[in-house]
Amino acid sequence: MLLLAEPGGAYEVATVPDGGTVTGTVKFVGTRPKLDPIAVNKNRDVCGQHKPAEALIVSADRGVKGGVVLIEGVARGKRGGGDVVLDNHQCVFVSHVTAVGLKDRVAIRNSDPILHNTHGFRGPPTVFNVALPTKGQVIEITKYLKSPGAVRVLCDAHPHMSAWMIVHDSPYYAVTDDKGAFRITDVPPGTYKVTMWHAGFRPKGADKDGRMLYDAPRTVTRELAVATKATATVDFELK
Repeated sequence: MLLLAEPGGAYEVATVPDGGTVTGTVKFVGTRPKLDPIAVNKNRDVCGQHKPAEALIVSADRGVKGGVVLIEGVARGKRGGGDVVLDNHQCVFVSHVTAVGLKDRVAIRNSDPILHNTHGFRGPPTVFNVALPTKGQVIEITKYLKSPGAVRVLCDAHPHMSAWMIVHDSPYYAVTDDKGAFRITDVPPGTYKVTMWHAGFRPKGADKDGRMLYDAPRTVTRELAVATKATATVDFELK
């Protein structure tokens, strides 16, 4: 699933002295589906018997954790290039949803004393496929993240493990926190399309390997004006 079309040109880094801030929340509305714990079928001495389903995490006040908010069409602005690590930790991916920029340095780490094989897909094609047999091992995958889009991440060794990595064409993105809130700073003044992405979360059974299946990811787009040195707020609903 591609979130955005291929950018028309490379993103340019520039100072943003008059930038604004975009804030908001993602809230769940309606009836939440029941998500049962996911059974572990390998390395139970390390991984345990079950892991909680992370397809939908909602706070007491209905804030949604793990939504990704993307400001589209920013061709010039603040510097990105931060270091991002997707960790295999206690037999789950940390974090379940990760967002990165094309300029970010991205790596996979294994914090467990067992083999993990971290495999990223964009639709059927493989984006990266990294075997990490050793605890503490880190392998950089930056060179494989060549265009924006949503990457589905699985562990070939453990069918209960899954995650998402959202690649954006600029640093103007955020992942919602435990309360469903987000904040994006240093946004050049202008009018933008702001898109909220969230993974599918309604159960659709399991595949032949026992991996849980869910319905398709959701996107919601709003138009938002960002004024000089001002804060603009946009809220999203997930249902």
